Amino acid sequence: MSYGIPSAEPSADIPVCPRHPDRPSYVRCQRCGRPACPECQRAAAVGFQCVDCVNEQQRTTPTYRSPYGGALAVGRPLVTFTIIGLCVLVYILQWIVPGDQMFKNFAFANVFADREPWRMVTSAFLHSQGFLLHIVLNMYTLWIFGQALEPLLGRIRFLAVYLISAVGGSVGFLVLTPTTVPAVGVVGASGAIFGLFGAMLVVQRHRGGETKQLWVLIAINGAIGFFVPSIAWQAHLGGLITGGLAAAAIAYAPKGKNQALLQAGGLVLVAGLLALITWFRVTAG
Repeated sequence: MSYGIPSAEPSADIPVCPRHPDRPSYVRCQRCGRPACPECQRAAAVGFQCVDCVNEQQRTTPTYRSPYGGALAVGRPLVTFTIIGLCVLVYILQWIVPGDQMFKNFAFANVFADREPWRMVTSAFLHSQGFLLHIVLNMYTLWIFGQALEPLLGRIRFLAVYLISAVGGSVGFLVLTPTTVPAVGVVGASGAIFGLFGAMLVVQRHRGGETKQLWVLIAINGAIGFFVPSIAWQAHLGGLITGGLAAAAIAYAPKGKNQALLQAGGLVLVAGLLALITWFRVTAG
């Protein structure tokens, strides 16, 4: 009597996965019809597709871009909501952390420009604890302008404009505040938000849109800084100019395969200009 020994190889009548011939598979790709083992199956609108068909579809599907070359930001403005969430979280921490440590460690003052320059950014995420409308108005304005600008610029470009504008606001305060004024801590996203004002102004001009209402909004908000002592109009002006320059580097970069590289170079130049101005101001005393 002879005993049959089971074969390790699947029978010729059993369908096998092309990528893994040792694995029987009774599930076929809805696109090419080839068998696909569980490891090579990808869920599709109807049934499954094999990994090869999914990869081929991704290669041939066109990538949609924003008007200025960024990846199209569909749906919710995630960067805008993330910045708002961070500002709210930091504001809560300002109340929780004892000893006013958040303000002491992250607020910007001119004396920190040379030895702790990161405060030029971190100060934009802090807000006044004695004036609730400070954070409320800033976050509301960020929400309004973020929903308009983020889809136009793309998420990465929008974030770059926002952060560079925050630095520009701090540099504006550094340059335009007399050296005789005692060290004053500055907090708030106003400089960055004025940067969004400047960016929207440039984008609207570039796209041929109406800018009169935007000019009125900038004039009203800018004038408030000159009449309310606790508002740093210097940061507003610095952020406005910086945001306009950053947006111009994005909007007016020649289109083509090198557009993203030229835009990045323009943003680096704006950031370098801010660093140079800071260096001159610090060394000049």
